[in-house]
Amino acid sequence: MNTKLKCLLLDDELPGLTYLKMLCEQIPELEIVKTFNNPQKLLSDIPELEFDLLISDIEMPGMDGLHLAEMLNDKLVIFCTAYKEYAADAFNIDAVDYITKPVKLERLQKAVSKALERFEKPDTAKKFIQLNTDRGKTLLYFNQIQYIKTAVSDSRDKTVLLADGSFLNLKNVKFDTLLNELPEANFCRINKKEIIAVKAIKFFNHNEIVLHHIEENNKNTTLLLSETYRSDFLKKVKL
Repeated sequence: MNTKLKCLLLDDELPGLTYLKMLCEQIPELEIVKTFNNPQKLLSDIPELEFDLLISDIEMPGMDGLHLAEMLNDKLVIFCTAYKEYAADAFNIDAVDYITKPVKLERLQKAVSKALERFEKPDTAKKFIQLNTDRGKTLLYFNQIQYIKTAVSDSRDKTVLLADGSFLNLKNVKFDTLLNELPEANFCRINKKEIIAVKAIKFFNHNEIVLHHIEENNKNTTLLLSETYRSDFLKKVKL
């Protein structure tokens, strides 16, 4: 590929920034535009900079990388951080990838390849699937899905929680069929009866996942993470 991504680097610790720059210089698909060790300085320089990708730390004085990324108007972002607990938040704002330090060249190259793929094909990905519901056919948009579970009334059916808090009942569809259609990077099966969107995750531990969705009892939806699917889930959230 001849495409080069114009890249900004941000890390408040100079040794970390120097190391990150050294790695990026070994990746042919990257062109380093500028490096920063201060998020406010980066933000103030944005109007004068032409770039496609930001590779950033998260915990920094004054402004964290998550907040900064939300202000970048759809620029591609890869996070490199020593902290694992921000993974769900990172994917909730559609980060390309989430790398835990110490960063290795092979892992960074993989993340850059994802960014390049998204950069070159920003609008070609399928955005919805057509399915039968109890009210007729629907176009189920992937970005509206929070989780999918086996319907209580009939195990052949599936109930979908949508981003607006409403539910949709899908008729006679298998989990395998849905998983084949859903974007693999954005969805994960967590037990025999449920699939979740990565962006819907608020917290998780070894045995359960808490979603952003608030139920009628004013508590967040909590789902079981079964041993069978745990390994795949952890890979999906890049831990």
